Amino acid sequence: MTKGVILVCEDDAPQRRTLAGFLGKLGYRVLEAASAEGAMKAAETEPPELLLTDLRLGGPDGVELLEKLRLRQPELQALVLTAYGTIEDAVRAMRAGAYDFLQKPVDLDRLELLVEKAMEKAALARENRILRQTALAAGAFSELVGESPAMKKIKELAQKLSLSKVTVLIRGESGTGKEVLARLIHRNSERREKPFVTVNCAALPETLIEAELFGHEKGAFTGALQEKPGRFELADGGTLFLDEVGDIPLPVQVKLLGVLQSGCIERLGSHRTRQVDVRLIAATHRDLEQLIREGRFREDLYYRINVVPLVMPPLRERREDIPLLLAHFIKKHTHLAPHPIDGVEPELYRYLENFPFRGNVRELENMVERALALCEGPRLGVQDFPPAPAMESSLPASAGPLGELEEQVARLEISLIRSALAKHRGNKSAAARELGLSERAIRYKINKYRLE
Repeated sequence: MTKGVILVCEDDAPQRRTLAGFLGKLGYRVLEAASAEGAMKAAETEPPELLLTDLRLGGPDGVELLEKLRLRQPELQALVLTAYGTIEDAVRAMRAGAYDFLQKPVDLDRLELLVEKAMEKAALARENRILRQTALAAGAFSELVGESPAMKKIKELAQKLSLSKVTVLIRGESGTGKEVLARLIHRNSERREKPFVTVNCAALPETLIEAELFGHEKGAFTGALQEKPGRFELADGGTLFLDEVGDIPLPVQVKLLGVLQSGCIERLGSHRTRQVDVRLIAATHRDLEQLIREGRFREDLYYRINVVPLVMPPLRERREDIPLLLAHFIKKHTHLAPHPIDGVEPELYRYLENFPFRGNVRELENMVERALALCEGPRLGVQDFPPAPAMESSLPASAGPLGELEEQVARLEISLIRSALAKHRGNKSAAARELGLSERAIRYKINKYRLE
């Protein structure tokens, strides 16, 4: 086990090898670079805890290098070396954040002592950052309403993931709060000051999703009247949230896999590669394993995005959270009420605990908004909420006489079509894409079951 990572930037090759060899024998992992540009590339691959750099490098000098690296790594410590330093150089280096300034030829005993102290300072700074982030995250994830065992586990995992750059796959039914969770992970990460960019893959036509993700040059296709950066470029330095990742077409999956492996993108109509630094959080309500078996989702992409899976439970599996959610949404949307709201009638809790909530938390929030807007009394009651939907106990008369298997299939089709239409607010094209049907087929089934 190494004692830490040190980046040695020195344009004099013999001197660089001597320093690297000495530090390696002390137990440190040493990265070498002959220029500021080379050091920046090395630091992208493996971030160092300490920079040991010559002041004069033939291009951008050691202080400029330190300033650039500390923009990425505020905790980075540095020792600056020079054969002909001045007081002005020393002051400039210290203002840039250097731990100390050494004259050449280097006294190796003094170097060993300074390296040890600088690494201790880097470790302390890193520990303080983690403690601060942990404290912030502990409070911030209280926004994820719920104290059921399932939600407590989700909050604990999300808090840990906010301290990491690892790719996350959030799974769960529509309306369970997958995007809310993704935003909270980003907001409590080191990338919080950078963009959080979302892409709903199910809402984009197959012909446009590649251009949306990776961008395009002017004239790349009909209608491309000017160049446009893709969502990966817009999310550079931050987080990209791919919602409904299971709806990405296979050809685009291939390109997405390449970007995740290399960190480079190419716009449509361009052969120029662009480096991007993006943390990926994906989400889906689909059974990706089944899609893999059907040949509709790449197995290698699945393993690339499913590094850490989080499963958002449906509301029916955490009904003990309904009173908390109800209070949260009443407070959030109280401005919709025509008069002050004092609370809720006790029977409302019992009513909601038995409600099917096919739309999960999103459906409950919509119901609260409606109730607040239409309520007449000072307290919300059952009368302010919509009646529980029928559980398809009977089929439309137009379905005709059906055998037991046909009847069960029909019930399932009705349930899935209603759910998809509700999710996409009646948009038949979007509902058809979600269900894997043609628009003509979904219209036929809607007419067949009289769902309009």
